[in-house]
Amino acid sequence: MADKKGRTGSSTAPAAEASSPTLQGVSRALRVLDVVAQRPMRTTELSEELGISWATLQRTLAQLEADEFISRDERGNFHIGRKTWLLGSTYLVGHRLMELAVPLLTRESSLVPTSVLQLVERSGDTTVVLFSREAASKEVITRTTYGHHFPLHCGSKGWVFLANAEPEFIDRYLSEPLISLTPATVTDPDELRERLAEVREQGYAVTVGDVQSFTGSVAAPVFNDEGQVEACICAVSRRSSLTGDKQEQIVELVQRVAQTLSLGLGWQPLRHAKVVQRG
Repeated sequence: MADKKGRTGSSTAPAAEASSPTLQGVSRALRVLDVVAQRPMRTTELSEELGISWATLQRTLAQLEADEFISRDERGNFHIGRKTWLLGSTYLVGHRLMELAVPLLTRESSLVPTSVLQLVERSGDTTVVLFSREAASKEVITRTTYGHHFPLHCGSKGWVFLANAEPEFIDRYLSEPLISLTPATVTDPDELRERLAEVREQGYAVTVGDVQSFTGSVAAPVFNDEGQVEACICAVSRRSSLTGDKQEQIVELVQRVAQTLSLGLGWQPLRHAKVVQRG
């Protein structure tokens, strides 16, 4: 796998193999896809972002475009292509958690008419929405695109994953610059550690205005049969819904749905109940 600076290989791989042109080309192509998935970019932007010469990058882009892994719009920006979408969509085929979550979220969404219920997984340093369901209500003010992603320190869903990550991961994540999406985004490492400790203690996260100024969210973890966080359930609502009794109702629903899915994955509360000090 390639790290953020593009290094490839493992400690057991022969040096010659790790530096072979073929592996370098594969690594370069994967890095391009990873960056383009974050946001569309032109060739010059990609070259600067990846630290790859324009000529070398141009060859990689041409091949990826020819194979439909990326596409280019009229302004010259590269986007993820249909072939990448085809490969990615197969991830959900036979996805056990999706099979459990879709009917449950569809049914429960009517109980929170001002919220969008989401099934979310973590990919590296980001959260990825796999599925979302909203009630048939004009009060819902946010729409979610499947695959939309945010950094782990932004939003309640990210806090759930970050709070339950290994201490080494938390230390590494908080040692790097944290971007701010709104003035309410928590970017101070010490403050974020305190908030993550609260999330672990209470079993859910609530954030308001840190992703979009007019919304807030509640999230709770979904555990697998090994007691590890597999995913989370998140309810995104207007700010006014996250006060008093309204917030309590949403928290209760999110936790209930998350627990139902956890049990469906084989989670055993008594067996996996333990206090873990992190961060």
